[in-house]
Amino acid sequence: MKSFGKIGIVLVGVLVFFSCQDEKIPNYQYMPNMYEAVGYETYDEVYFLPKGTEALAPPENTIPRGWLPYGFENTLEGKELARLQSSPLDSLQREENLAVGKELYDIYCAICHGANGKGQGNLVKREKILGVPSYADAARNITVGTTFHTVQYGLNSMGSYASQMNTTEMWQVSEYVMKLKEDLTK
Repeated sequence: MKSFGKIGIVLVGVLVFFSCQDEKIPNYQYMPNMYEAVGYETYDEVYFLPKGTEALAPPENTIPRGWLPYGFENTLEGKELARLQSSPLDSLQREENLAVGKELYDIYCAICHGANGKGQGNLVKREKILGVPSYADAARNITVGTTFHTVQYGLNSMGSYASQMNTTEMWQVSEYVMKLKEDLTK
């Protein structure tokens, strides 16, 4: 009889132990900060960082990864200085660069400039924007450097594409634009 009592006490103990268990929350957390991270708001005050805010300005003279500073200013003089700049891309990989440039041109540029660079993209045909000239226009004395400058900073109603493409991609698009110009002026 005493063994039945001991078995009963053990069963009651096991039932009590498992009845308190919640399937959704682990019972024991050895490092609770690993499971339940403390979230900080971007501009809230925090005690452990200098100046007391979480979002700090990057250190001076630092450059983000994958981005190279562009040496010409967003002025007419800067664009004229960029006219003499040549493409830094490898000339042995010209076909690959033009293929990637065509893909990017079709995504970002063809909607306004047209697939062939004649200035007759979908938005121009629907009269949503006006005044997109053809690359073949004699007045458009464009070079690969001025094309890159325009993609970097934008021109007139065309905005900058520097946030959508990295430096290499912008050069690839610029080379493809020059190929379109050559094709149109033949």
